[in-house]
This record gives sequence, structure tokens and C-alpha cells, in this order.
Amino acid sequence: MALLGNPFVANVSKQMSPDELIQAIRVDIAGELEAIIGYEAHAMSTGDERVKKVLYHIADEERQHVGELQQLLYILCPKEMDYTEKGKQAIILQQQQNFQTPLQ
Repeated sequence: MALLGNPFVANVSKQMSPDELIQAIRVDIAGELEAIIGYEAHAMSTGDERVKKVLYHIADEERQHVGELQQLLYILCPKEMDYTEKGKQAIILQQQQNFQTPLQ
């Protein structure tokens, strides 16, 4: 949701520590995901194909932003990439076993 009225609402009053920057990027990722959900919800709720096309295109741009931010997060916090990869591999294994075995 947009916070209108105060042009300084998003300003950070100090230099962030590395840990604060990591958290800020996670918040940015969450914001991009929320934007995708919003654009797609609006696209799904209209019959105007022109509007659908534009909104889905914007949602796809937000997906690219998620990837860019995720890569920054991996650079700043390599263990984040390790956990993400472990999660991916767990699901790949589950898929290969037709989701019949419990996750570790």
C-alpha cells in the first residue's frame, strides 16, 4: 500500500549495517512479491485485454526485480544461497519420488 503525503517516509536516517541492509533487501523482495500479487489480481479482475496485457507485463518486470534483489542478497549473505539451494534440492528429490517421502 502506498504511503502518500510524506515524501520522506522511506528515507533511512543512518547508514545501515550489513545485517540491516540484508534485512532491508528482504523487505524489498517482499514488496516486489506483493506488487506481483496486486498487478495480477487487478489483471484477473478485468475483461479489458489491453489492461490485462499491461498489468501482466508489469508483474513480469517485478519478477525480474525479485531476481535482481535475490542475487544481491546472495552476494551479501552467501549462506542465504546455500539454504535456498538446499530447499530447491529437497523439492526436486520429493518430485522425483512423486512427493511420497517426508521432507528432511
